[in-house]
Amino acid sequence: MMKLFKLLSVSALLIGAVTVSNAQEDASNKDSMAVSFGVKGGVNFATLDGGDIDSPDSRTSFHVGVLAEIPVAEIFSVQVEALYSGQGAEYDFRGSDGDKAELQLDYINVPVLAKFYVVKGLSIEVGPQFSFLVNDEFDFNPNSDNGDIDLEDNPAAPDFKTFQVGAAGGLTFQTESGLFATARYVRDLTDIAKDANIQNSVFQLGVGFKF
Repeated sequence: MMKLFKLLSVSALLIGAVTVSNAQEDASNKDSMAVSFGVKGGVNFATLDGGDIDSPDSRTSFHVGVLAEIPVAEIFSVQVEALYSGQGAEYDFRGSDGDKAELQLDYINVPVLAKFYVVKGLSIEVGPQFSFLVNDEFDFNPNSDNGDIDLEDNPAAPDFKTFQVGAAGGLTFQTESGLFATARYVRDLTDIAKDANIQNSVFQLGVGFKF
């Protein structure tokens, strides 16, 4: 009888341990498949490319915004972002208070990225980006508050398009605490202005936190 009691006790403990282990694993899987949200920001190195422009210098600006990551499988998810992004280009300029002048094209960017996890914490991201122009001006003295020329109502200015479609690709490394660093390249697939073969080209470095 004592042997039978010990056998039943050991069996019960084993069943309990397996049940607890399975419950913890299920909870972990549920957590890993939950939608996560985050914030990010960083630096832009932006310029313009195309057959109708002679490779201007890059404009150094910034991007900042929010994101949501939607898991689809253990190693694959979809990430949607909404970012304010300073783009455009910089030109050599003589005859003003400064030696440089900037074409400032600022957008709200909405990248929709397929995200593949190569190893734990490291992902490759690729997908389309949709951009909405919110500001366009020419700054003859970007290091001060004067020199800005608003191009929106200027008849001599190019007719900038208010909507752009581009392609984005990059890498992100995320720690278990939710901190992450990312590097990304974005290139427009559509022209920035009517009757002009010119596209935005932006390299971004950023950091953020996901919760």
